[in-house]
Amino acid sequence: MKILGIDPGMAIVGYGLIEIKNDNINLVTSGSIQTDKNNSDSKRLLEIYNDLSTIVDKYSPDCASVEQLFFFKNQKTIIPVAEARGVILTVLEKYNIQTFSYTPMEVKQVLTGYGRAEKKEVEQMVRLTLQQEKLPKLDDTIDAIAIAICHSRNIS
Repeated sequence: MKILGIDPGMAIVGYGLIEIKNDNINLVTSGSIQTDKNNSDSKRLLEIYNDLSTIVDKYSPDCASVEQLFFFKNQKTIIPVAEARGVILTVLEKYNIQTFSYTPMEVKQVLTGYGRAEKKEVEQMVRLTLQQEKLPKLDDTIDAIAIAICHSRNIS
């Protein structure tokens, strides 16, 4: 089973595709879609749509798990992130990919056993789960992988 994890954002969309075979979790691909802040919001959303469509076309995930908007400290970013999440959900629906949502707290709870874990603790659990010493540098990409791992543990 291939699970695409997505951490939505207007500036950066993190993604991570894991594959589960015989109870092993392997990272197939990961990365980010980064949009230019100098472009209009509509152009940035179209870029997210097109790039995510390419990823889905190439890797054909069986399902996707997308971070749910839960709480934002910065009121200025909630609407653009919600718009990006809407575009992401639209792409997944277009390709008929079953989608699941998890809050950051749920992801932390599943991965570390503590819903208020620090980013470094989540990163460490991702590293241990994948049995990889090196992980991507961007937090958004690591978060996306964590979201995919969270879903894998909720279905097993």
